[in-house]
Amino acid sequence: MRAWVGACLLAMAGVLGWGPAMADPPPLSVYGSLPGFEMAALSPSGDRVALIGTLQDRRRLIVLDAEGKPLLITAIGDDKVRWIRWGGEDRVVVWISTTAALGIGFTADKTELMSALVVPVDGSKSWAVFDNKISITGGVRGFYGIEQRDGRWYGYFGGITLQQSSSDWFLGQTTAELYEVDLASHDVRRIAARGGEGVDRDWIVGPDGKAAASLDFLANDGSWTIRNRDGKIIASGRNPLGGIGLVGLGRKPGTILYTRTDESSGADHWLELAAGGGAPEEVLPNASARHGYVDNRSRQLIGYRGDGDKSDSIFFDAQRQRVFRGTRKAFPGLNVELIDWNDAFDRLLVKTDGTGDPGTWWLVDIRTGRATDLGVSYTVPAREVGPVRMVSYTAGDGLAMTGVLTLPPGREAKNLPLVMLPHGGPAARDYAEFDWWAQAFASRGYAVFQPNFRGSTGFGAAFEKAGHGEWGRKMQSDVSDGLAELARQGIVDPKRACIMGASYGGYAALAGVTLQQRLYRCVVAVAGVSDVQAHYQAKVHVSGADRTLIRALRDEIGSGRDLKLISPITYADKADAPVLLIHGRDDTVVDYAQSRAMEGALRRAGKPVELVTLPGEDHWLSRGATRLKMLESALAFVERCNPPDK
Repeated sequence: MRAWVGACLLAMAGVLGWGPAMADPPPLSVYGSLPGFEMAALSPSGDRVALIGTLQDRRRLIVLDAEGKPLLITAIGDDKVRWIRWGGEDRVVVWISTTAALGIGFTADKTELMSALVVPVDGSKSWAVFDNKISITGGVRGFYGIEQRDGRWYGYFGGITLQQSSSDWFLGQTTAELYEVDLASHDVRRIAARGGEGVDRDWIVGPDGKAAASLDFLANDGSWTIRNRDGKIIASGRNPLGGIGLVGLGRKPGTILYTRTDESSGADHWLELAAGGGAPEEVLPNASARHGYVDNRSRQLIGYRGDGDKSDSIFFDAQRQRVFRGTRKAFPGLNVELIDWNDAFDRLLVKTDGTGDPGTWWLVDIRTGRATDLGVSYTVPAREVGPVRMVSYTAGDGLAMTGVLTLPPGREAKNLPLVMLPHGGPAARDYAEFDWWAQAFASRGYAVFQPNFRGSTGFGAAFEKAGHGEWGRKMQSDVSDGLAELARQGIVDPKRACIMGASYGGYAALAGVTLQQRLYRCVVAVAGVSDVQAHYQAKVHVSGADRTLIRALRDEIGSGRDLKLISPITYADKADAPVLLIHGRDDTVVDYAQSRAMEGALRRAGKPVELVTLPGEDHWLSRGATRLKMLESALAFVERCNPPDK
């Protein structure tokens, strides 16, 4: 065993203590706690801002008026807030998820249930959507917009309707129906029924509060149909892998927008279709979209955010495009993300980050030409924000790819220790943005590299499809090829590299010292998959043998292959570096048992391993205390195994 492994073992008992670090870096709580400013929304007039932020060390919902004076401050606590949205000028809708245990008869032990909390700005009592309806269960099962009609504001939500026997309510089908909820009176009205047996149904709600279109998907064979508001079928087809979905109303009045994946090429197409039927027209045929922008009033698509290395926002209307371009020019050299806007599109909420900027939130008033600083996500001094840039490299088989490099602030980019940080998904990607994991390690003297390996999104359908069946194979060597490129450029010392990741990234981290060897000094796997076969079987069980999910899993992981051959747990006896496993007990995506099993296999093989359990934590590290515990444990471990100054 190498000498550095022996040194690392001194820290394995409790994964506690601090190794050598740079002089006076920001405390880890700056990075690991929940962001001081997490999310924001702008009222329809633009005169009020709602935000989730930390005030006097407590997370709160804060509502500000046009002058920046607080209208409402209310504690949020440990609730897992996912999104906020205005319901008119006088109330804010807050989406909260809860990990709930399921009873006998369900295929999963736990699930994340979503609820929508309506918070009046005048300080009167908050209430949850469907809280007064005994016939609706399972929280909110989809959101379809907020509309104003006849001076009242309505929200549109999916909910599971219970059936009634002569003496009681019971759960029949678990698919949702579409409801209209009066956000002032709490009244609930069903406006569209669920699909038939085995049918998943989705809707588009128009500005009149009626279902403008519906999509039925039959999971057992992948067939689908789209109907207009009159029930006429205007499109149909078959997508066995489930690559079909409604987006909203199209760019033009009287049209709808849907997406469909070409299962032979893997390309996603946005298609605009007249509500009366006819041939669809492709939208954005040569562009890759991160997400679309929908007008709050007309419900029509007005633009999109691109999915390139440098994301930009594009609007179809020339005036909106001029407004956003002017806003972007006000922040030269920074990433500018549009968060929200008012009905007139003359007040915008934007978030910036980049060199010297740890995530700043701004209210931009186009009429006055003024940008008001609302707060920052992370209170990192500008000089302590590590520089971030894209790095291009070539995989061993010649495939071109990129990754995100974050460097320690104030240090020469030469012969640095490295933390390799592959992303989760794997159908996701990393951007040259402020990343709290990467910045935390950079603040302690490490270069951090986030490779966008094959199978990542945002680089075209062919690149994403190139990852199919390559778990533990080319997707894995893509990561280490990035290490080789950074070493070739002299940026990092290849003998001082560790690998860390979460979810699929946790799998890649474990594979880096089991399926591969002699690359990394240590491994940190957060909610990582260790036994691919068990993970696959668990997903199939939870799905209730959903054929669509099974086909998609086989497509991604590799059909007809022995999944044991790509499972890190199979090669636990070959692990050539100490392993730290971190996992939340309430994870509903990757079972906590995956980390427990890997810990047992490594111990039986006599390999150094430690498991840190995060009580009450989910797959996404949604709670501040456990998120910070993860970061503290991971950094202490890496500093012991791979000191930044040696």
